[in-house]
Amino acid sequence: QVQLVESGGGLVQAGGSLRLSCVASGSTSGIKTMGWYRQAPGKQRDLVATISTDGITYYTDSVKGRFTISRDNSKNTVYLQTNSLKPEDTAVYYCNAVVKVIVNVEGAAVERNYWGQGTQVTVFS
Repeated sequence: QVQLVESGGGLVQAGGSLRLSCVASGSTSGIKTMGWYRQAPGKQRDLVATISTDGITYYTDSVKGRFTISRDNSKNTVYLQTNSLKPEDTAVYYCNAVVKVIVNVEGAAVERNYWGQGTQVTVFS
């Protein structure tokens, strides 16, 4: 089991910045890709950014150039620096971890998704 705890959300004026953090605990040795998703009221949960264990990043188009994802593997922590925030960035931001889990004595493995509880980001104009 892996537990994820987000922090850093809040209320910010358009153009401002927030730094979101997500700390993983539990069986962290199997963590592979980590990422951030967001869900606005009445909408589906969408991918924002991901980062692999060796630092390869991916961003959805709407946040490119404004958001930066990073991770500190020694601290089992992933960050999302959000700059130039817009009202349309308002959402609950969820941390995600893809974890490789060994399921039998032969070493067969599966990947499981774990989620944090979310942190609210509200941007006002």
